[in-house]
Amino acid sequence: MNDSDRLLEATRNLVEGATDPRDEELLEEAHPADVAAVLRQLALGDQVKIFRTLSPERAAAVLPQLDDHALLELVRALDEVEVSRILDEMPPEHAADVVEELPSEQAEKILDLMEEEKSEDVQEILEYPEQSAGRLMSPEFVAVNERATIEQAIEHVRKSVSDERAFEVYVIDDHRHLVGVVPLRRLLIANPDTPIFAVREENVVSVTPEMDQEDVARIVAKYDLVAVPVVDQRHRLVGTITVDDVIDIVGEEASEDIFRMAGSDAAELERRSPRQIALMRLPWVLATLLIELCAGVVIHLFDQTLSKVILLASFMPVIQAISGNTGLQSVTMVVRGLATGQVQLSRWWEPLRRQIQTSSILGSVCGLTVGLIGILWHSPAFGLVVAVSMFVSVNLSGAAGTTIPMLSKRLGFDPALTAGPFETAFQDVLGVTIFLSLATALLHWLT
Repeated sequence: MNDSDRLLEATRNLVEGATDPRDEELLEEAHPADVAAVLRQLALGDQVKIFRTLSPERAAAVLPQLDDHALLELVRALDEVEVSRILDEMPPEHAADVVEELPSEQAEKILDLMEEEKSEDVQEILEYPEQSAGRLMSPEFVAVNERATIEQAIEHVRKSVSDERAFEVYVIDDHRHLVGVVPLRRLLIANPDTPIFAVREENVVSVTPEMDQEDVARIVAKYDLVAVPVVDQRHRLVGTITVDDVIDIVGEEASEDIFRMAGSDAAELERRSPRQIALMRLPWVLATLLIELCAGVVIHLFDQTLSKVILLASFMPVIQAISGNTGLQSVTMVVRGLATGQVQLSRWWEPLRRQIQTSSILGSVCGLTVGLIGILWHSPAFGLVVAVSMFVSVNLSGAAGTTIPMLSKRLGFDPALTAGPFETAFQDVLGVTIFLSLATALLHWLT
């Protein structure tokens, strides 16, 4: 039996009323993430029983590990006083995440029951826009005045590190302006009598509370930061964001893009009913249906061409699929590049130029392949038609797949939305139109 199974068994024993000290000890010593994983396997009533056996400190560590749906159900099942005591033990930014999920009336009651200082911190965080750095930052940090000595700074760290996660010591002036940072290693090896101002790093990478979370993640990754300070418009230190929070955001943003590319969102896996899921996906499906019908209209317009060379119908799905696949690959890479900052709208021609070069190679190889097959199946003229059609279709689809996400971003839309079924259908119609148009023109010219 592995550790997870033992923890689950111990939890179920406690639910049934067993009083084995070993079970209680195992539950108390287990990692909060493991406890949360076990709670998800229990009925709501049993979750409440187990949660009430935990101390407020322990419960505060377990609660943020639950997914949004499980967290909301559990908090609603607990008494408001219980919830307020748990939130008092949580970091303000995590408590704000919990409060944000609650109905406004219940959230106000719980905030009133919380400790005044903690409640104010939570409300201040909730005032920042969603998906902003302000929602991620912790108002708890280690900062010393620029006139302090190394010895005084170390003493301050000793007193505060139990409550604050000190990766670096920030140096501030009398008005709380951020004027430098000192890594802990440098702090420990410096002469105790040295002014901290003398060993500080003056050029500090910082972010503002209003900055988008994705931009914060890019900055942390670019400069290999363990923590990044948050400063207001006056450059006063107001909080810090640690790398573990950034990692969570990177995962959430990546998942969000994947779900949007499928015309859905993460809530589908957590709390949406089949009816809600169907209604959410229906606009995408209908949009795709209408666009694909356009392909039927295009084919109908070229009935005469198809009637002359019926073999063209055999090559349509091939060219349609390859051009659509090329466009979808382009969309995926550009959407990811926009999310990571590797693709800049101000330099839009760079990804477009690279895609044209790539599509030219792909189109040439695919065009040569289908051209040779066309010669063997029909004639050299037919081989030329399908080869040129494949080459042009692949190149135009690749170019469209590169420019559409960037255009969406420029217009203020989420570029991930363009990479879903809508984009695939658009590429299909584009491929069919190009193929039949070129086939008609070339056949007319050759005959």
